[in-house]
Amino acid sequence: MIASVLSAQAVTRTFRDGSGVFDIDLDLHPGQITALVGLNGAGKSTLMRLLLGMLRPHAGRVMLAGEAMDRSPSSAWARVGHLVEYPLAYAELSVRRNLQLSARMRRVAHIDAAVAATVAEFALEPYIDRRVRALSLGNRQRVGLAAALQHDPDIIVLDEPTNALDPAGVIRLRESLLRRAGDGAAILVSSHHLDEVARIADRIAVINAGRLISDLDPATHEIERAFFEVVRLDDAMGRK
Repeated sequence: MIASVLSAQAVTRTFRDGSGVFDIDLDLHPGQITALVGLNGAGKSTLMRLLLGMLRPHAGRVMLAGEAMDRSPSSAWARVGHLVEYPLAYAELSVRRNLQLSARMRRVAHIDAAVAATVAEFALEPYIDRRVRALSLGNRQRVGLAAALQHDPDIIVLDEPTNALDPAGVIRLRESLLRRAGDGAAILVSSHHLDEVARIADRIAVINAGRLISDLDPATHEIERAFFEVVRLDDAMGRK
């Protein structure tokens, strides 16, 4: 296995209500898709925010390209593409303008070519000159995914990326992630759609009450049953 390019090492982050994530170890490797699954409130988004530097851990550390996160150069962060919780866009601007601005912020060399490629990848051609505020939730999600991926990142972190997508959008995203993993990207995807992540994941990590508790085999035909069994056992052990 090639060395991890993004990792959490004994990471803990707590909140006033006692929730959070606790003593998390997770490694992302080039060419591998890791799916992070858990019940609502299990800590998926918190862990992703920690990996992206949006939150700071109270204990442990996050490593990016072999360096502690707070010492990683901007060039290392330029390799990362992410979408966490909600797609960010300027509602009054067109899809085209939003993607151009996103590409410029990521210092993409050939902006028009990058925009055209991801517009085609996520079937946004009919909406390219519409304001984002006029789009459906599913098409806003497609814009967010296009913005996250148009600079061809080596590390991809996506929180519930299938939210609001129609079946065609889900298939396009699936094909995009499989292609990018095949090209060597390290990918982390959180989802509550076990059937979908089982189609693409090399590894399924289960998080419950802020702790990573198990890895599931994506090849199993009873992955939903296995998921709820490991969560039930963890709850029975009283890990809160």
